[in-house]
Amino acid sequence: MSQRIPDEMTLPELTLRGVVLGALITVVFTASNVYLGLKVGLTFASSIPAAVISMALLSRLAGANKLENNMVQTQASAAGTLSAIIFILPGLLMVGYWQGFPFWQTSAICAIGGILGVLYTIPLRRAMVVQSDLPYPEGIAAAEILEVGDRGRDDDRRAHDANEPGARDIALGALVAAAFSLASSGFRVLADSITLWLTAGRTAFQFSTGFSLALVGAGYMIGIVAGVAILIGTLITWGIAVPWLTMMDPASVGPSLTDVAMQHWSEDVRFIGAGVIGVGAIWTLLTLLRPMIEGVQASFGALRKGQGSMTRVPRTDRDLPASILLGLAGILLVALLAVFAYFLHAAAPDMSSGTFWTLALGSVLFAGLFGFIIAAACGYMAGLVGSSSSPISGIGIVAVILVSLMILGFNQLSDGLTMLGDDVASMLPTALALFSTSVIVAVAAISNDNLQDLKTGYLVGATPWRQQVALIIGCLVGALVIPPVLTLLYNAYGFVGALPRADMDASQALGAPQASLMTAIVKGIFAHDLQWSMIIIGLVLGAVMIGIDELLKHRGSVARLPVLAVGLGIYLPASVNMPLIIGAILGWVIQRRLQARAAARGTDPKTSVEQPRRRGVLIASGMIVGESLMGVLMAGIIGFTGSDAPLALVGDGFAGISPWLGLAVFVAVCAGLYRRVMAERQVR
Repeated sequence: MSQRIPDEMTLPELTLRGVVLGALITVVFTASNVYLGLKVGLTFASSIPAAVISMALLSRLAGANKLENNMVQTQASAAGTLSAIIFILPGLLMVGYWQGFPFWQTSAICAIGGILGVLYTIPLRRAMVVQSDLPYPEGIAAAEILEVGDRGRDDDRRAHDANEPGARDIALGALVAAAFSLASSGFRVLADSITLWLTAGRTAFQFSTGFSLALVGAGYMIGIVAGVAILIGTLITWGIAVPWLTMMDPASVGPSLTDVAMQHWSEDVRFIGAGVIGVGAIWTLLTLLRPMIEGVQASFGALRKGQGSMTRVPRTDRDLPASILLGLAGILLVALLAVFAYFLHAAAPDMSSGTFWTLALGSVLFAGLFGFIIAAACGYMAGLVGSSSSPISGIGIVAVILVSLMILGFNQLSDGLTMLGDDVASMLPTALALFSTSVIVAVAAISNDNLQDLKTGYLVGATPWRQQVALIIGCLVGALVIPPVLTLLYNAYGFVGALPRADMDASQALGAPQASLMTAIVKGIFAHDLQWSMIIIGLVLGAVMIGIDELLKHRGSVARLPVLAVGLGIYLPASVNMPLIIGAILGWVIQRRLQARAAARGTDPKTSVEQPRRRGVLIASGMIVGESLMGVLMAGIIGFTGSDAPLALVGDGFAGISPWLGLAVFVAVCAGLYRRVMAERQVR
């Protein structure tokens, strides 16, 4: 465990060089997360890789210490987490309200929502970080890595640290994944997936896997429990639901059988997944109701007692003062009102003042109040299961349904929107619901990350108010990075259902799965044609799985059935699910082999299991970063050349070979990851 810097010791923390380094790392991880989230609907917690990179770079400079390293990773992880905004914002293009991503509107939503997430969770620090026994997995892991870097600066400890994982492992994973991605998406020598269909009469079964090393890395980090749950969701989709619906569809005859199967998955089965995700998110919030209420009470109690004073408490317990929190929150809510006012005025300049201000104020109040409640819930969830496993998208689904029903109820009571003309009246409610939810998602994402970082700071002895300033800086930097990256990716690939040019290859479009799902839900609510039957099936199925999971929990079983992961397995395509499952199984096999080896030798589990395990996490993080950055680089090349495949070395005639070649290389890389983690390193 990390050695805590005592209160009486003062070291450089929030330095200029640290802020600059944090900003540079921010660009890398934000771009990576935006790409990964748009492609497959997943983002990764960047605290651990950011801590490793900061440790590797700052350790070469005079006067560096782990508190300065902590500030760098805090800033970088906040910005990387803010990229979860892509779970909702692309929906504005899918409904045709935006034709691109307006820089200042997008940046404002990201910055305001992110900073509100920081402010809302600051008063929760004592209750949920200092006085709580929540595990905070990423926060503790980041603190341990910072401690490794601090020990590594002492010459007499270098031999001890020779076996420690570090930046080289991240670099290795990044290079391998980037090279694979270049060979597949760039040179087109390797395919990025392989799909086989098995038909029996009027029934179709799909066997598919993608070759994304980023997803293997993500699966490695989410663990075997979530991986098995995703596998169960995949089997429900392609082993039961799609074959059944295809068999019952009279149109499923002839060579179009596979097309019919894909149509049923897209238009029917995915809404079952939405129902499972929705009930899972609601259940999560209900189970967290008591600690959430306690967190809110602690928040108000801290503000009343003025516990944030910088002069009455030790250095390691000084938060930003309550006066600054309240003042900054008030300024941000006023700024948010201005953003919503601009958003509404641009769509309907002739809207009556009563309708205009009711919608604007209502949206701000909903975002502000609901965001405050969500901040406590997300902070608790992050401490319980980690930032990577928290159901941000599920919370977004709950929020988008609530705000849609709020707008729908207002319109039915006042008919204010029906007076604007058919085009505006049909599009504006959907766009406003998506725009309002984007603030909630930003608040939830940062709240999910903030307390994790504050846990790291608490363990290493950081000054909380300085760390909170670093979090705010991270939000500001991330808010400036996200819009151009979104614009670049949109112009290069487009999104499913929203292509910037008619001649683009739709098969290369980014799926943006959460944005697609939330957009479909909102449009269905306002058009009164939502697939309620499929959603209800999902709700029932989710409730059954919750019952199974609770039964396993009460019996003390190590096996669990996380409902949200099952829902993702139903909702996401098999080509996305299978690499996640493979990564989770690979991590489980490695863990079991390491434990067996340590038991057989009677060696210390700390050195025999924990260090190789951490090495695997860092390599997996590097794989995510490498593939994601190559995707962003390819987007830039595509945008610059105007060609969908500017680096292709082979033509369509190679399509029969590339899937099998891609499969062979994919298997070889997974085997190499296993060997790398299991390899025993000699102390020099």
